[in-house]
Amino acid sequence: MFPAIQKVLAASLAVVSLLSASVAAAHGSMEVPLSRVYGCFKEGPESPRSAACKAVIQAGGTQALYDWNGVRQGAANGRHREIIPDGKLCSAANESHRGLDLARTDWPSTLITPDASGRFEFVFHATAVHATGYFQLFVTKAGYNPALPLKWSDLEATPFCNVTNVSATNNRYRLQCPFPAGRSGAHVIYAIWQRADSPEAFYACTDVKFSDTQPPPVVWKELGQVQAREDLAKGSKVTFRLFDSAGRDAESHPLLLDAATPAATWIHRLAQQVNAASSRVQVGVLQTTGTVTPVQDALANRVYAKETGYTFQVDLEKPAPGGGSDGGSDGGPGETAQYKYPAGLSSYTAGTLVEGTDAHLYRCKPFPYSGWCQGAASHYAPGTGMAWADAWEFVR
Repeated sequence: MFPAIQKVLAASLAVVSLLSASVAAAHGSMEVPLSRVYGCFKEGPESPRSAACKAVIQAGGTQALYDWNGVRQGAANGRHREIIPDGKLCSAANESHRGLDLARTDWPSTLITPDASGRFEFVFHATAVHATGYFQLFVTKAGYNPALPLKWSDLEATPFCNVTNVSATNNRYRLQCPFPAGRSGAHVIYAIWQRADSPEAFYACTDVKFSDTQPPPVVWKELGQVQAREDLAKGSKVTFRLFDSAGRDAESHPLLLDAATPAATWIHRLAQQVNAASSRVQVGVLQTTGTVTPVQDALANRVYAKETGYTFQVDLEKPAPGGGSDGGSDGGPGETAQYKYPAGLSSYTAGTLVEGTDAHLYRCKPFPYSGWCQGAASHYAPGTGMAWADAWEFVR
């Protein structure tokens, strides 16, 4: 082999090795309500839409968002207040994630309300499941000022929720917690996940809003944020898909765009369509009256259900170059799969076309997502894994 080629190959293998190590070492964050770091990752590390997430990148680059599931301390062993100084709680004193500690009043936040029993279900998305010592959730004190760096003294001294006996289902820990009392306006929920099989611990700052009125008469459970990451061309089709607890299709709501449409507009139209037709979920922003209202905003809409167990995803089908509504993104209907999943798993790289178990075609995303295409089969399986959209682009 020529020396130059050897150097390129060695460099490529080193990048893959580093990426694989990063994926293996990353373990999770709060999904409901959405944490700062996970929310910014979902906006898109290369082109986030909110000013706060743009500021995170300006402070520390994009890698912190790709490592959304790695806000951690490897030797915490319960010594959280000792090893994490004031002003660095949201980054867990990791310089790589320092942008999460920025004192801002415009962090994207979620309105949360208690259920009929005065409780709330927090959902922690774990990309690697570990034996749990405990989850502890703290809330900021009444009068908290988000314009100042977050300090330990801003949090209540004891957690409002302490869960020691919990198992993950579909890579989610569901924490049934008492609802924090006596709060209104903007606050932070600070989560600590201490492993039982290691001194390692994980941390998450989640920005929330508490209503200053009585809880709404209709109790909704948030399933997660739904985002529109890009404007779409004429002929594109977006489909909201809802799955039951067994992963079976429960509802499907397709929307065909008859003109080029901005991201905020098509997600608003899709939400309106879902709300008009669905008997199970509503999409939009939860109001203090208990209604869920779609808004023309690429980031603000969330999915709510009256019952637990549902999951959802939004599929995008882009028109082939030159017009037409069939075919995949950046490619026409003539594209064919190079592999049928999971055949050739270790060979998947950026751009690899794979037929999923659902018979649809998927393309492995560019670096650094491409390393995730080779990730755990149950988690990143194209079209069916719990986080498949992190690694794959739907083609057709």
